[in-house]
Amino acid sequence: MIPEPVIDAHHHIWRHAATPWLNGPAQPRIFGEYAPLRRDYLAADFKADVQPCGVVKSVYIQVNVEPGAEVEETRWVASQAAEHGFPHAVVGYADLAAPDVADTLDREAQACNLRGIRQQLHWHENPTWRFARRPDVMMSAQWRRGLREVARRGLVFDLQVFASQMADAASLARDFPEVTFVLLHAGMLESRSAEGVERWRMGLKALAACPNVLVKLSGLGTFDHACSLALWEPVVRQTLDAFGPGRCLYGSNYPIESLWTSYATLFSTMNACLSVLSPAERRAVLHDNAARVYGL
Repeated sequence: MIPEPVIDAHHHIWRHAATPWLNGPAQPRIFGEYAPLRRDYLAADFKADVQPCGVVKSVYIQVNVEPGAEVEETRWVASQAAEHGFPHAVVGYADLAAPDVADTLDREAQACNLRGIRQQLHWHENPTWRFARRPDVMMSAQWRRGLREVARRGLVFDLQVFASQMADAASLARDFPEVTFVLLHAGMLESRSAEGVERWRMGLKALAACPNVLVKLSGLGTFDHACSLALWEPVVRQTLDAFGPGRCLYGSNYPIESLWTSYATLFSTMNACLSVLSPAERRAVLHDNAARVYGL
């Protein structure tokens, strides 16, 4: 039985030509071989994938367009929303260390239904999994000045870090209690070794101790390149244990996850992972929390 209604709080749409990471020679990526993604994936495609699963609203997450084109990205997403009714909110990109970050945020807010910002901060010893230029960008005074601009506008910050960065991330959340942080991809569990799981679990615990941090149950196939109850359920259950269903949100990370699964399989797997919850708790994870956090 599919719960109604559902909000997908983390998905992407794109024009192939506008996304540099899809163009040019294939490069190693955290999600593996990505040739099938090198095509347009528009709001109409997303609706066709998600509506059979009961998705009624969605939140678009930025896709790393050409530097300087982040405002144009939000304008384009707004045009897709006007034409197709999806998505309903936008998490855009801004370099929080840039001197003109306040202007960028204001222009994005004028262009679309801006509800948050994501600047990917994840850094790993494995260069294929590395995005930020260093692991401690969030500790920089200049970057934190940009986060204050995010706070002044009442925007959410979508937080993407590895377990090794979670102590700094918890410090950031304590230093900015007025900001709502949403930890992406359940904290990006990259190693299922006993040591890796314990490091991730302790990082979740530190972040869960900050009342202004929530977590998104998204991107769970990133490192295994697979979707299955056996792989996903332990991650979902431990994340629920740490944060509680009142602070967890469902997100698909689609169409990235289409590299190894369909949307219907992804959603049914997530729904099975949430089977231990009461109907009210399941609705919170699948709908109510995202509606509250992103103002839907």
